[in-house]
Amino acid sequence: MIPAMNATRFLRPALGAAAIVAGLLALPAPAQADYRHRHRSHVGVFVGVSPGYWAPRPYYYAPPPVYYAPPPAYYPAPVYYPPPVYAGPSAQACYAGPYMCQLDQPVAAGSSCSCPVNGNTRAYGRAGG
Repeated sequence: MIPAMNATRFLRPALGAAAIVAGLLALPAPAQADYRHRHRSHVGVFVGVSPGYWAPRPYYYAPPPVYYAPPPAYYPAPVYYPPPVYAGPSAQACYAGPYMCQLDQPVAAGSSCSCPVNGNTRAYGRAGG
């Protein structure tokens, strides 16, 4: 009788624990308590396995390193180019008494020229620069 007593001694707590687990698994979950979800019964077992240590994120991040701007570039002053010197005025005028007109062709200063005046007449004068 002693060997049978040892078997029931360990078998009874194991059967009791199995009955409690089976009873808990048979109860519906709160989401399945609705009558529309009675046909679904999901039984799952979660095994908590961690891939490693995950450090908590810091409350703040360090500011970026300070970079000093390079000194401003100093360029030399622009070179001064004097304006070109012209030999003389490119346009000449004909001075004919009280009349003055622009010449179409350049001529030598002091040579004779003419300007159109009222009507079909012309006034004669000298070219000036």
